Amino acid sequence: MRRIAPLAAALLAACAANPAPSCAPGQQAAIQDTLYFGTGRPHGPDVTAQEWAGFVSAEIAPRFPQGFSLLEAQGQWRNADGSTAHEQTHVLQLVHPADARSEQAVAEIAERYKTQFAQEAVLRLRAAACMSL
Repeated sequence: MRRIAPLAAALLAACAANPAPSCAPGQQAAIQDTLYFGTGRPHGPDVTAQEWAGFVSAEIAPRFPQGFSLLEAQGQWRNADGSTAHEQTHVLQLVHPADARSEQAVAEIAERYKTQFAQEAVLRLRAAACMSL
């Protein structure tokens, strides 16, 4: 996840330029955020399952008590030197209102992960959506 900052910035800019969707009756407008947390550290061991569980409990759950989804993935990208890198990745999916509180909470989660686990970036994909339960 170390080489994704330019891609993430471009995707966020594109989403900001897109208007909210027209939702069908019975649906409400929402934001779907997907965050990708790489586990490789530049110096030291990978983020452990115990460290990740602690981060989820301390940083994600309190900010989104209404719920979220976690997925496990394998990430791959090409480094600047042409080599291919691989790492275990945690994927967080959130659906939330388009409000300042939620925006701040998502940004805080990404920043805290980068700081706590020495990460260059957390990829964030943000899209307008319609939701219903």
